[in-house]
Amino acid sequence: MSDLNALFEAAQANAKLLPERPDNPTLLKIYGLFKQATLGDNTEKKPSFSDVVARAKWEAWTAQKGLSADEAKQKYIDLIESLR
Repeated sequence: MSDLNALFEAAQANAKLLPERPDNPTLLKIYGLFKQATLGDNTEKKPSFSDVVARAKWEAWTAQKGLSADEAKQKYIDLIESLR
């Protein structure tokens, strides 16, 4: 399990070094997987419809509901690696 955590931490560092900025849907997926991996299922209140950015982030996190922390970490790692 510590290997997965080390890979997850490396992927977080690599996410900041990507050759180009991912598109918004990909950024939201990265965000959702990160939140799921670190905090688990989203229990936050749904943001107002007028707060487009917060609502998009909330929906991206909620879309990962049910994934275990390890599954979310692995998907995060795989996604970052595919963007390098």
